[in-house]
Amino acid sequence: MEVFHQPGEVRDHVSSMRSKGFSIGFVPTMGALHRGHIQLVNRALADNDVVITSIFVNPTQFNDPSDLEKYPRSPKEDIQMLQEAGCHVLFMPSVEDMYPEKVESVRYPLEGLDEVMEGAFRPGHFQGVATVVNRLFDIVTPDRAYFGEKDFQQLAIIRKITDWRKDQIDIIGVPTERESDGLAMSSRNLRLSKVHRAQAHVIAQALNFARDHFREFDPKALVEEVSKRITVGTDLEVEYVSVADSRTLKPVSGWANCDSARIFAAVFAGDVRLIDNVPLF
Repeated sequence: MEVFHQPGEVRDHVSSMRSKGFSIGFVPTMGALHRGHIQLVNRALADNDVVITSIFVNPTQFNDPSDLEKYPRSPKEDIQMLQEAGCHVLFMPSVEDMYPEKVESVRYPLEGLDEVMEGAFRPGHFQGVATVVNRLFDIVTPDRAYFGEKDFQQLAIIRKITDWRKDQIDIIGVPTERESDGLAMSSRNLRLSKVHRAQAHVIAQALNFARDHFREFDPKALVEEVSKRITVGTDLEVEYVSVADSRTLKPVSGWANCDSARIFAAVFAGDVRLIDNVPLF
């Protein structure tokens, strides 16, 4: 595996691969890799001739400076995992490389996708995501890019950015990888205390209950039931539970006029914020 730090090195490598007719798959990450990330790499390896993974902890998508400071970083372990997975290229740029003029987000036309759920509770977050993904796409110019469905709202926004760019990058969503007890894999799980780690699986349990029993409730009552199932008997604190249309991400008020919905949750386990979602139908 080759490791590049400069955007120009990646561009030159991609140009060389393109001259040989090779397809390029891209997996953007913020590091602290786990099995979910490797699943993305594996899918990219199955679909493409060359796979590039990036590791960059993007400052503009953190609206809490302490969250940025605490974000787990494990570059040596990450490199080893990617080598063992068979990744071809790792791109590890600096903040100065990604933001040569000023560390701030560009404003993109996200058509309201950034104003609900995560966007409502983390203002500016998705403009930061859109900014860095747009710049990474400019550097890597992949044929396909891979993102986990755990960050489903992010996936929808990246698809919107790709439409806005009017290029031919296929955005591939990969189902959420989970721990044996159902907890969605996340780099943030490394920060969980033993007590909170033992309790965090109830998030997935509550969402799976919603998937299996949603017809017994209207959306508002379902949100209340899921919130109760997460908090009763635990130290977890629900920030939001939302039932939303899978395409528009707008809240769903009833089942009759909706043909595709998901249930989303953001939950605090101490100072660690966990998110998850599952499709209802």
